[in-house]
Order: sequence, then structure tokens, then C-alpha cells
Amino acid sequence: MCLAVPAKVVSVTGDRAEVVSLIGTRQVDVRLVHVRPGDFVLVQGGFAVERLDPKDAEEILGAWEAAEADPHA
Repeated sequence: MCLAVPAKVVSVTGDRAEVVSLIGTRQVDVRLVHVRPGDFVLVQGGFAVERLDPKDAEEILGAWEAAEADPHA
């Protein structure tokens, strides 16, 4: 099963962006969404598939952190 991971855009160069998420820093393809540094995106399969509202991103990140803290919940 693949899950979309929320990430924050650090930099953008052409069709690629460096993003930071709970699983680390990586390069993703941003051809599907228009992003700028500071934006939050959902990343799936190496692609940014959706730009997120910052409030929604923080809520999703909080849920991920809670799940990691108690994986049996």
C-alpha cells in the first residue's frame, strides 16, 4: 500500500523540488502542481500530487506523529 506523505517545499528548480517530510529530505517531481518554497504538498511515488493548506498540513503531520508514537492505536 502506498501512502501520500505530507512534505514542506524547501526549494524548486525547474520540474523538481527539494522537500522535507517525516521520512527525510528528498527530490520530487512537481510537474503536477505549482509550488513555491514554503508550500506544503502531498508526495506519492516521487511526485507532488497536491498542494496543501498549511493548517491542513499541520493537522496531517500531527496525525502521522501520533501514529508513529503509538503504532497499535
